[in-house]
Amino acid sequence: MNGGKRVLTLLHRLWLIAIAALCLVPPGARAHETRPAYLEINETAPGRYDVLWRTPVLSGRPLPIVLKFAEGTHNVTEPARRELSDSLLERRVIDAPGGLAGTRIDIVGLQATITDVLVRVQMRDGAHSTTLVHPSQPWLEIAAQPGWLSVSGAYLQHGIDHILFGYDHLLFVLALILIVRQTRMLLWTITAFTVAHSITLALATLGLVHLAGPPVEATIALSILLLASEAVRFQRGEASLTSRRPWLVAFCFGLLHGLGFASALASIGLPRGDIPLALVAFNIGVELGQLAFIVVVLGCLALARRIKLAAALERYARPATPYAIGIMASFWFFERLARF
Repeated sequence: MNGGKRVLTLLHRLWLIAIAALCLVPPGARAHETRPAYLEINETAPGRYDVLWRTPVLSGRPLPIVLKFAEGTHNVTEPARRELSDSLLERRVIDAPGGLAGTRIDIVGLQATITDVLVRVQMRDGAHSTTLVHPSQPWLEIAAQPGWLSVSGAYLQHGIDHILFGYDHLLFVLALILIVRQTRMLLWTITAFTVAHSITLALATLGLVHLAGPPVEATIALSILLLASEAVRFQRGEASLTSRRPWLVAFCFGLLHGLGFASALASIGLPRGDIPLALVAFNIGVELGQLAFIVVVLGCLALARRIKLAAALERYARPATPYAIGIMASFWFFERLARF
């Protein structure tokens, strides 16, 4: 008995330490901290290309990565730089004798970061490619005849990365898991959330709906805070619309979160001519990442029951989790509110 009490006490202390550490991490560094860099290359004449190079700004400083084209490539115009609120934008025109097809572009310094680079290449003959470059392999080779697989693969990967590193969206899903205890109802609730954010993601990406980014992001944080408070009410046994109709609440908030996904997608752009394909691939990627998160959470809960830790979870972890979610959401709300 004494050994069991010591284990529960240790778990309680570890949980409090984890919450404190989470709160001490700067919120801006957690919410979408791995924004990708973006490179767009358009061939305007044989061997001549317009180059757009966007690098994210972190803590007021641009990411220290630079482009290195194949030998013999030179600038026709010098890079024109423009500082945006969240990135550094650079435009120039280059000349590559013989063209870029079959050549390699190095992204120097990328291996020292955790940032991916989304690359879009458009040729005069209509051939195009979209590639996601990772720090583990900081270069790309321009294929002579790229296909649709490269487009779908790149946007699928970006959708997965966006949801897995977009901790605000994951906390929203976690709050739903705290409220919806039945697996079947949880699947219906997550499906409603999926359908809703798919609708607004498509509408916003296609330009049919437009809202400014900062208000949307702040409202998303507020939705997480509201859902965390609903989780607390549910634990107290109080009836609410969320406990009775979680799928309806998830659908309404999903419409809002879809606008947030669209904002992230707009920051990297969509390939002309492949917008439907890229949009579907990105959305599937978001769903795969979301489902993977749910499986991990439910798996951890099942494992805890197997090793006799269910009582500790119910007594310490479950009551504390919605408060931790609410604290994080409050930080994000006021931080994003300051950007208006």
